[in-house]
Amino acid sequence: MVRNKYLRYLPLASLFGTQRTRELFQYNPTILPTREEAEEVKLFVYDYDAGHYEEHRVKTVTDCASFKNNDRITWINIDGLRKQDVETICNEFGIHALLIEDILSVGQRPKMDDVEGILFCLLNMLYFNESTRTVETEQISIALGKDFVISFQEDGARDVFDPVRHKLKMANSKIRQRTADYLCYSLLDIIVDNYFIVMESLGEQIELLEEEVIRHSNTRSLAHINHLRKELIVLKRNIAPVRELINGFIRSESDLLDDRTTKYFKDVYDHIVQAYDFTENYRDMMMSMQDIYINNVNLRMNEVMKVMAIVTCLMAPATVIGGIFGMNFEVIPLSHYKWGFYISVGAMLFIPLIMLYIFRKRGWY
Repeated sequence: MVRNKYLRYLPLASLFGTQRTRELFQYNPTILPTREEAEEVKLFVYDYDAGHYEEHRVKTVTDCASFKNNDRITWINIDGLRKQDVETICNEFGIHALLIEDILSVGQRPKMDDVEGILFCLLNMLYFNESTRTVETEQISIALGKDFVISFQEDGARDVFDPVRHKLKMANSKIRQRTADYLCYSLLDIIVDNYFIVMESLGEQIELLEEEVIRHSNTRSLAHINHLRKELIVLKRNIAPVRELINGFIRSESDLLDDRTTKYFKDVYDHIVQAYDFTENYRDMMMSMQDIYINNVNLRMNEVMKVMAIVTCLMAPATVIGGIFGMNFEVIPLSHYKWGFYISVGAMLFIPLIMLYIFRKRGWY
């Protein structure tokens, strides 16, 4: 019971998130990672044009082949990755083997490629876990071909595409009137927009931490600063490369991209640049907060040293007087005087009072 009472005050390694550090820097691009096979794969097909819309839940990837070249726009959303399923559907829709490796990769850097008539992009969806106060990532791969878009997600339990699904059900929506490249833009746009939601949650944590550091900073505050700095690393690592990804769509001369869609990708580019600027601002705030913490620690240390110096100075007269009257000389003034003891004790008390008055007058405390 007593041990548990005081353990919460100790700056344990877990408090400073050393496990989180290993998670951030454990990926080695020179080593081919192994992805665990998903226990369940969910396949949803959204087949539409300006006048028709169909939504299907298919059982196997081979069932998706029937939606190929049907003169409609087809969005195939795969939740959960299995190597065999990914290879099957990619071969069916003419997606290159190099892109299959990227889809099955782990910890891949966001990027965009144009390979054999397929525009491919890979990036991460971000979520903020309120319970652990961490930024969680989910890798998503999007392949754009002629009249189809295939998206590969790691986790089927959550995504950010519900607003896109809602627009697909609306007959007069712009996404229903446009080609597959506009659908690809819509998916990228909603992913980037969700970055701001994550940054808003992280910003609230930074604001609370700033108030804590200014009012009553302690060792736990330093642990919180360290924790949030790591989450900002996750944020910056996933946001910064997306600028190049979106810029790749803007500069691409692929026939799959309509000229009218380019301006929409420029809008996404503006958003991702703004998001990157926010991450830089957050980073500057964290650096400033760390400086404030160090300054507070130094200030408290200076206050302690000042008190100790004043106490030492106040004890000096008593030490000197006691030392003088404690010497082993035969003749010491007042040593045989009946009031000598009281005079020496009075001097020990009176001189520190005079010193306190002088210190106070000079504003030393």
